[in-house]
Amino acid sequence: MFLVWSCKPKQNMIYMSNHNFEQEVSQARYEGLRIQEGDVLEVVVTALDDLAVKPFNKTTMQQTGEEGRGGGMRLGNNEYQITSEGYMVFPVLGNIYCKGMTKQQLKAELDDRLKQYLTDPVVTIRHINFNISVLGDVGSPGQKSSPTEKLNILQALALAGDMRDSADRTRVKLIRYSEESGKDITYSLDLSEAAIVNSPYYYLQQNDILYVEPDRNKQIAANTTNPNRALFLQIMGVVIGLVTFVIAIAK
Repeated sequence: MFLVWSCKPKQNMIYMSNHNFEQEVSQARYEGLRIQEGDVLEVVVTALDDLAVKPFNKTTMQQTGEEGRGGGMRLGNNEYQITSEGYMVFPVLGNIYCKGMTKQQLKAELDDRLKQYLTDPVVTIRHINFNISVLGDVGSPGQKSSPTEKLNILQALALAGDMRDSADRTRVKLIRYSEESGKDITYSLDLSEAAIVNSPYYYLQQNDILYVEPDRNKQIAANTTNPNRALFLQIMGVVIGLVTFVIAIAK
């Protein structure tokens, strides 16, 4: 029995392995990102009148060497950093409160204000610093930058080199800052269930942290003076079992 147990394959190694995979995935929904303080947005304004639109774009304004507040980072062309109070300082329009907005909501706000100065303005917004952190039992832990804002958990793990075989796919922790509580909240996710795609945490937000726990065997091995102790005990158990079986047969 000990031999059979020691050779038993590890469970929950497959992502989303239940039988309702197709049904669950078809119900996945992406609700978009919410703008947070410290975010850097690229905002470009175009209109029919090229001359009239110049004051609303940094590339066509006199360069002032503006730096992002708080973080000390130098901003590129048409980039704006959201202040700790939740404002974006925009040319001509002044302070625009956008913390908690989606990009679509901010675009609508800018469109309404720009119509006072421009005919048929077009606003394009792009997130510049979409970063997440992946830690724990993965191939390449660390902070990762995503080229797209629509990033789900599986894509984030791919950026980190995927989980190792020793990772516990049933207990992946997501740490996310909550505006309501004003602190980080930790959620436990089971990636072996296809229902994960219906979770409100399936799609990540900027500055999310994923922590992948190692399985119990790896934790035990890490907490012993001899990393091969667990394997040694298993082998000894098999040997003792075989000796006992031979003695019993001999009698």
